[in-house]
Amino acid sequence: MTADEFVDELSSISLPNVFNPYRDVCTLSDHPASPVLRQQNLTLFLNFVLNEPKRSIWLGRDLGYRGGRRTGIALTDEFHLDILKKTFGVFGIVKTTVDDEPTKERTATEVWKLLRKIEEPIFLWNAFPFHPFDEDDPFSNRPHTAHEFQYCRHMLVTLLEWLEPTTIVALGADAESALLSIGYECTRVRHPSYGGQNDFARQICEIYHLEA
Repeated sequence: MTADEFVDELSSISLPNVFNPYRDVCTLSDHPASPVLRQQNLTLFLNFVLNEPKRSIWLGRDLGYRGGRRTGIALTDEFHLDILKKTFGVFGIVKTTVDDEPTKERTATEVWKLLRKIEEPIFLWNAFPFHPFDEDDPFSNRPHTAHEFQYCRHMLVTLLEWLEPTTIVALGADAESALLSIGYECTRVRHPSYGGQNDFARQICEIYHLEA
């Protein structure tokens, strides 16, 4: 499989009350080319990681409406796109929305505080690769359902078999459960949102032998 093939498969998936950033256009924040630009962002990131001999994956639960829904990259908001490029040396990643100011997400902020200190490539992904939302509010965040996870389960399995990560870090219990359900061991850390940022930072520093 190639990065292009993986992203093409992602972009073919459509589910009710789920925003697929590699397929769907947000009527408020996107222009017609936004899904293609998010496909390109993810393809660049994937190809970068594939060229590295040592790989880690950090797995969250699903995309947030202020983060990966807009950028196409999990656990990454628009504010941190330039930091991603500078930290990992992945060039060509672009902002995909029409809004003048880049959005900022709490989880992405805490994640990128730590990523800037780690001198090895980390691939960022989610158990469910899209943004699930409440039926009456497309700009809400809800947990994905068991049915939604099963529908996209093959994408997570394919990714892990393909990348063969040396380290898998699950951000929270939902990410850990998803990994265990497909037969992968991981190290679980506290999710950085809702007051968990200090525990998250401490646990990541322990895993990667960083100074707190």
